[in-house]
Order: sequence, then structure tokens, then C-alpha cells
Amino acid sequence: MSRVAKSPISILDGVNVELVDNVVNVKGKLGELSFELPESISIKIEDSIISVKYDEDIQSSIALGGTTRSLINNMIIGVSSGFEKKLELKGVGYRAKASGKLLELTLGFSHPVKYQLPEEVSVETPSQTEITLKSHNKQILGQAAAEIRAFRPPEPYKGKGVRYADEVIIRKEAKKAAGG
Repeated sequence: MSRVAKSPISILDGVNVELVDNVVNVKGKLGELSFELPESISIKIEDSIISVKYDEDIQSSIALGGTTRSLINNMIIGVSSGFEKKLELKGVGYRAKASGKLLELTLGFSHPVKYQLPEEVSVETPSQTEITLKSHNKQILGQAAAEIRAFRPPEPYKGKGVRYADEVIIRKEAKKAAGG
């Protein structure tokens, strides 16, 4: 039994959800998203509440039920209020500068790293060491944040690199010289 799939999704004000040929279309003030339902999953929309139906005899259908519910819920939240990810740069001389859809990072390499953001993602740099990414699509936002972090992941000794704002880096102690 999928506990996640059992809980109904409430459609927020200003969000329009429609089901056309097994494809869920969600429209809101920030954009529109669509998702094709898996074969064994169906949804029922009534009185601004969506419920996910699945075949309880098939194991993969039970798993897909919860996943489908989460994806549709994230689509509704995304088109109404959007998602945001914050990244921080730690290290001497590490800087970020945003201009349109291009993010220019100085991360201690011999050259600046230029990252072209996806169409759905917008970027702000409140300070030289902070990056704020915003989007209505949670999946694309997470992918963009992961790609930016991958340029210089935080290292465990000094904690230098690109990290998520809420990420905890477990620090290691440097090796000690053998005394005798």
C-alpha cells in the first residue's frame, strides 16, 4: 500500500488542472507543466481535489502511485508559487556573477566557468558568494543546481567549493606528521 498516493491533492487558487488523453496539464501564473500518467495509474479530479487511483495487485503500480501523486503535487506548487534553491560559494576569490541566463563563476581555475541556465530557470546573485535559482519546474531546477555544484563540490578538509545553502559538510582532520 502506498501511503503517499492515498492522500488527496488540493488544487490551489489560480491553478487550472485538466486531464487530456492520459496527460495531466497544470497551468498557473508562473507557467504550465504537463505529465503523462503511467499505464496502470489514473486520476480523478472533482471539487478542486485530485485523487490518484492505482492497481493494488501490481507492485510497480503501487510504487508509481506515490511517485505520480508527488509529481502532480510538485507541478501544482511550482506553477502557483515556484521553487527556489540557494547555493553558496566558499573559498578565497570564489565569485559568481549572473547576466541574463548566463552564470559566470570564478572557482579557482585558470579560467572562469560559464554556465548557460535552462530556459525555465532564473538566477540571481544577491552577493558575490550567493546564488539563488528559481523555477516552476522542480526537476529542472534541481538538475541545474546539481550541475553548478558539480563544477567545484565542497571538499572535506577546508570546506571550499560550491554547496547548497542548507548542506552540512562533514569536515575531516588533516593528517598529522608521524612523531616519534
